[in-house]
Amino acid sequence: MTNADTLAPPAGSPTAHRWSPVLAVALATFTVVSSEMMPVGLLTPMSHSLGVTDGVTGLSLTVTGLIAAVLCPFAPRLVGPRDRRSVLVAFMLLLGVADAVTALAPNFAVLAAGRVLLGAAMGVVWGLTASLGPRLADGPRLALAMTLIFSGVSIASVLGVPLGTYLAALLDWRAAFWAFALLGAASAAVLAATLPALPAPPAPPVQERTRLDAPRGIPRHRGVAAGIAITAFVVLGHFAGYTYVRPVLEADAGLSSGVVAACLLVYGLAGVAGNFTLGPLAGRHPKTAVALALGGVALAAALLAYATGVAAVLLVLVVWGASYGGVSVSTQTWVRMADPARIEASAAIWAGVFNASIALGSLAGGLVVDRAGNRAALLTAAGLSALGLLLALLSRPGAGRPDSPGPDRP
Repeated sequence: MTNADTLAPPAGSPTAHRWSPVLAVALATFTVVSSEMMPVGLLTPMSHSLGVTDGVTGLSLTVTGLIAAVLCPFAPRLVGPRDRRSVLVAFMLLLGVADAVTALAPNFAVLAAGRVLLGAAMGVVWGLTASLGPRLADGPRLALAMTLIFSGVSIASVLGVPLGTYLAALLDWRAAFWAFALLGAASAAVLAATLPALPAPPAPPVQERTRLDAPRGIPRHRGVAAGIAITAFVVLGHFAGYTYVRPVLEADAGLSSGVVAACLLVYGLAGVAGNFTLGPLAGRHPKTAVALALGGVALAAALLAYATGVAAVLLVLVVWGASYGGVSVSTQTWVRMADPARIEASAAIWAGVFNASIALGSLAGGLVVDRAGNRAALLTAAGLSALGLLLALLSRPGAGRPDSPGPDRP
């Protein structure tokens, strides 16, 4: 099978000029990420309302990420031959139910149950949507389709969490979760109205199926394994540092809370710009895009440890935001190009590693902050991202499997 064949949309995909399915998937990723991250902006009022500490309430974010991380790699196998369109619609409805349970929670136990449901919905949605770009757009438009799908992640950090926080300030924190419960239902309706039928991809040849079809077999492909490891390093590093960026800016850089909020907005806008800049580049030169993204994160995290003054902080955050904004689309493009015949399975593993790295990175950063301070967390973030950059520079997305010694694709 040629590369052109493997990247062409299968039968039943929309024609290349129909962008509504791609935008519908972008809305789904926006809703998923906003729902996942909402406790970040509502931690204090949630804690007071439920009668628990901020640390306990913070576990609602951790449990969601861990459940999603466990389910993501197995999502294609769990849903089996079912039409991916129907599955996505059903699990976006489940996401809406999960947010509604959270909004109604009278205590932390019920809230945790809602967040477990959210993690299950996230795991399946992420495990399937990460591979949909090639099924919704043709070759010349594939890079833009991937960029649009992953723009939901960047836009969620700019609009989703701030809008939810603003709504909570006007009403209460439960209203924010009700809003995203309704958005989950709306997203399901949009997916149902716009997506074409998406049958399960054809199974690989029998002689390769036992070795490569299971999630544990995909990383034996060196290009896929490298892409997944690169993703793990940079996401671990990013969340080890960025999770604690607010106390860094307040305590170390001496900025007021209002200035910090403005700085984080600038960071988010830079992230959207980075997504739309590095996304198309990744479609042509994935290694270059990945190197730029990881190099920018490593550099910004190291510089922020010593930045003082609003101008310096803003400059560093622009670099960090623009760089991290391109991480999702560039690393997923690397994994997709490494083994295009098994996009769904490898993308599901990538999504699982991504979610696990969010949870573990935040945990690792907290441990470093408690023991060595904020600056040490930022330097840890820089070091982990630099390790990912080094691996990217020494690897290629077209690296063949161990039993396939043919020439690598650039």
